[in-house]
Amino acid sequence: MTETPDRPSVLFVCVHNAGRSQMAAAYLARLSGGAVEVRSAGSAPKDEVNPVAVAAMAEEGIDMAAEQPKLLTTEAVRDSDVVITMGCGDACPIFPGKRYEDWELDDPAGQGIESVRPIRDDIKARIVGLLESLDVPVQQLA
Repeated sequence: MTETPDRPSVLFVCVHNAGRSQMAAAYLARLSGGAVEVRSAGSAPKDEVNPVAVAAMAEEGIDMAAEQPKLLTTEAVRDSDVVITMGCGDACPIFPGKRYEDWELDDPAGQGIESVRPIRDDIKARIVGLLESLDVPVQQLA
């Protein structure tokens, strides 16, 4: 992917990079239609993405099965315009000129699909708001 100055970049950070940040990244990639560079990472990544989060996103027509949790790096933060933390803001390096947000969301770890769906839907609504704030048109899910 080539980065262009008018293409904003967003980094989602949670502790394990296995649920919330993965769902947010998947939604942003799909709903932005590629108009936003998307990253996700965790301060203490798990070995795999939460299978219930994968199943919840599959219900939306978004396949996260091939995603892998990634370790948060200083470079990922430095290279992003917007950094959105989800319960681990203190682990994230701070750089001047970046936009930081902390989204308080329940952790889907250890929860069943019925409990993960509302978290997923909350993330989707926040992603739509984020796209609007970035002046990026929201694409429809197929």
